[in-house]
Amino acid sequence: MHLQFIGIDPETGKNGSPTAWVDLDSADIVIQGYTADEETRDQCVQNTAPGHTKGIPPHETVIRIPARLVPILREACDAAERTQL
Repeated sequence: MHLQFIGIDPETGKNGSPTAWVDLDSADIVIQGYTADEETRDQCVQNTAPGHTKGIPPHETVIRIPARLVPILREACDAAERTQL
């Protein structure tokens, strides 16, 4: 795995921050975010995607990404698309 750093939440300090990378081998976007609180997790379970069972599988999690990271995620999406070309 070769991760390309894309960006970090510009409003956080130096101790853990929402961050985006792109895996240059698979073009996957890798995200570090805030752990979702129980209310958010419950809402995700209640609003399950059509055709899917309720719940969050053990190999998945719900994270919260601050809106101020959206420009960085757009950049990550662009980088992922370039990787697939």
